[in-house]
Amino acid sequence: MISKEIVERPWGRFLVLNDEPTYKLKRIEVDPDGRLSYQYHKKRSEAWTIVEGSGIITLNGQTKEYSKGDTVLIPQGVKHRIENKGSKKLIFIEVQTGTYFGEDDIVRIEDDYNRI
Repeated sequence: MISKEIVERPWGRFLVLNDEPTYKLKRIEVDPDGRLSYQYHKKRSEAWTIVEGSGIITLNGQTKEYSKGDTVLIPQGVKHRIENKGSKKLIFIEVQTGTYFGEDDIVRIEDDYNRI
């Protein structure tokens, strides 16, 4: 199912491009100085491909900078976050695979915006 719903978040926004029983595809924009929560998922893995800008990605406590064209694989259960320390918008494509893709599969460990 193709969706065009834009969902605003404190760090930016995302657009669900495709939502199927076996995968979900999102376009995610992180505003300058924005940072997603440090989180993991119980029912899905993710692959992030940066298409614009650069970002610092943390995987299980290890940080590294990634830029346009880089892809990061995030296995199910791995703690992760991305942050944009640049002056321009960071955009990446997220491919989720697994058994469930609801937003309630986000287990937040740290969050700058006090979300649970």
